[in-house]
Amino acid sequence: MAEEKSFKYVIVGGGVAAGYAAREFSKQGLKPGELAIISREPVAPYERPALSKGYINLENKASLPGFYVCAGSGGDKQLPQWYKDNGIELLLETEIVKADLASKTLVSGSGQVFKYQTLIAATGSSVTRLSDFGVEGADAKNIFYLRELVDADELVTAMNVKANGKAVVVGGGYIGLELSSALKVNNMEVTMVYPEPWCMPRLFTAGIASFYEGYYANKGINIVKGTVASGFSTNSDGEVTEVILKDGRTLEADIVIVGVGARPIISLFKGQVEEEKGGLKTDAFFRTSVPDVYAVGDIATFPMKLYNEMRRVEHVDHARKSAEQAVKAIKAAEEGNSVPEYDYLPYFYSRAFNLSWQFYGDNVGETVLFGDNDPTSAKPKFGSYWIKEGKLIGVFLEGGSPDENKAIAKAAREQPFVESVEVLSKEGLSFVSNI
Repeated sequence: MAEEKSFKYVIVGGGVAAGYAAREFSKQGLKPGELAIISREPVAPYERPALSKGYINLENKASLPGFYVCAGSGGDKQLPQWYKDNGIELLLETEIVKADLASKTLVSGSGQVFKYQTLIAATGSSVTRLSDFGVEGADAKNIFYLRELVDADELVTAMNVKANGKAVVVGGGYIGLELSSALKVNNMEVTMVYPEPWCMPRLFTAGIASFYEGYYANKGINIVKGTVASGFSTNSDGEVTEVILKDGRTLEADIVIVGVGARPIISLFKGQVEEEKGGLKTDAFFRTSVPDVYAVGDIATFPMKLYNEMRRVEHVDHARKSAEQAVKAIKAAEEGNSVPEYDYLPYFYSRAFNLSWQFYGDNVGETVLFGDNDPTSAKPKFGSYWIKEGKLIGVFLEGGSPDENKAIAKAAREQPFVESVEVLSKEGLSFVSNI
């Protein structure tokens, strides 16, 4: 039995949130040996969004150490040596299988015991698999998911082996849109399949989606909507050869990529901590219902001050900021001080082909489309406003300049009064530039 290890602070999880929390701890002042990060992954914390972007671009591939945190937000890269230099114990390929919060004890898969004084739960999400739904043939070779570096490595290998082949992307969300473009740029024949009436339905309106669907179609991507993958055929090597759709059609496939969502990983804490909306319930400092236990990133359901309700946000921006907030709160509490409450403005963005969009605020209420959303335009630039109870509360913009993106963020935070929907559609982007 390995001896017990004891730390003042332990972060469980080694993703974006863990990396940004480590940076904040080192800024705030840390003694060697006080902090441990315990991660299942084989590498130090990295910027996860790179996996669906630069990392799978075979022509001009991003690689580590290029996207270790905090590179994605303009910070310094924290190579493994950085953790050593800062006296932080980085325990990789170590999975915590049991957490006893009452006795402040964690146990790894190999039986190693860790004690902590303060715990930050940053376990993130696990990808939803088709086998979870009992889809036949879902364990065939060359069916990929994308969550961790090892997934991306396997995908890149297959893209090289099946060069110029046929790829089927299952799912019309973030991963579906970003990977379809990446596969197309890498000269594969691409078909997207999703059950909803349009892509990114959780955020996009029909008007926004029709632009992207038109743009993707013009790039030669085949889009199949309103049906799902109900099974897969394989060859004698067990490799996928076709996707069988629920509506009876089949699609030839050398590679299949599945992006049908993710689930927060909270099983370690079940029955020990209050939960809400699928996550661990926290306050504005990311404290859970258990003293000295904090939760950040995908797994935290926190009070979103702007909308006065409890929300859970699965996004890199919140992973970074919630981690920093929790560490600031921990350090302040030790000194008998306090920090301002977390006041998050929801922010989503994506890049694919030559496109780049940003969204700020809340996508509820009445919508107004403005600008040029013709997918055949040389430089398309358009957006959408969401208006609720006479106030502007959400803004989406494709093709915005840095200043315009700042202006839409400001508008979403300030929630200006809107006289009428007609005024907005006429004024378009100039409405927010005047705020």
